[in-house]
Amino acid sequence: MPVNVPDGLPAIDVLAQENVFLMTERRATTQDIRPLEIAIVNLMPTKLTTETQLLRLLSNTPLQVHLTLIAMGGHVSKNTSPSHMEAFYRDSRTILDERFDGIIVTGAPVETLPFEDVDYWQELTQLLEWIKTHVYCSLYICWGVNAALYHYYGIGKRRLEQKLSGVYPLTHYDKTSRLLLGLDDPFFMPQSRYTTVLPQDIEPAGLKVLAGSPETGAVISVSPEHRQVFVTGHFEYDVDTLDREYRRDVAAGLEIALPLNYYPEDNPARPPQVRWRTYAHQFFANWLNYYVYQETPYTFTSTTVLP
Repeated sequence: MPVNVPDGLPAIDVLAQENVFLMTERRATTQDIRPLEIAIVNLMPTKLTTETQLLRLLSNTPLQVHLTLIAMGGHVSKNTSPSHMEAFYRDSRTILDERFDGIIVTGAPVETLPFEDVDYWQELTQLLEWIKTHVYCSLYICWGVNAALYHYYGIGKRRLEQKLSGVYPLTHYDKTSRLLLGLDDPFFMPQSRYTTVLPQDIEPAGLKVLAGSPETGAVISVSPEHRQVFVTGHFEYDVDTLDREYRRDVAAGLEIALPLNYYPEDNPARPPQVRWRTYAHQFFANWLNYYVYQETPYTFTSTTVLP
């Protein structure tokens, strides 16, 4: 089954060219089925790109998903048109009486800022509190991990001396985890961040590290009841995302290293290699199936409050 998206969303045309099937709201109304209610809290400035990347992965399962896009209402997006935001996004402050089976909170380019200096931090913490009682399973990506760990567990972020950028091999730390079913050991995932999370930071809080490496730290971690999933990397990245980030940083005069394990022979003049796409699809299929679909009550009226 496909993802049910708002009519006219630009990602529909992009993904149709890749033979990725998305169902519009008009067609979905003709099917008698209870779809999974999934929300995406899109904190990225390039919202159309992030929408397309995540929809590509959410649509690759037999499960029908009804999508809701959420933005911080107190923050004005400088890189996305007001008409797009008005047409396709909900203000986070307007959904607090609703419930969702799953939610994805993306990263944001604010890693170097103290949390309290992020202009939408108060609104985001309100949303994180709402997630505890109104969402069955939450998936946090990159800075979204930092924000959630800090808010829920008081775990701060570790600043790296140099940006971690590249496609890194990751080791399974728990070979029984259903979240990693079908992923090779090691498997690859793009990383692009200035901070890291170490196992010794989160394990005392009762969280379990499922995959990572000495270079990347704890990349995939979960809460004991699997209601929270933390992914510090970027399975959703397009083949050229790291390339665009690298060239942007170079143009800005930053001292930035080549993304690791990305360009053939470390030559940025050559097209990058894709080593993570199959793993990305499998991971998101596992999350939707094992952590959301098979666990969420059919009639979702209440949840157990998370720590």
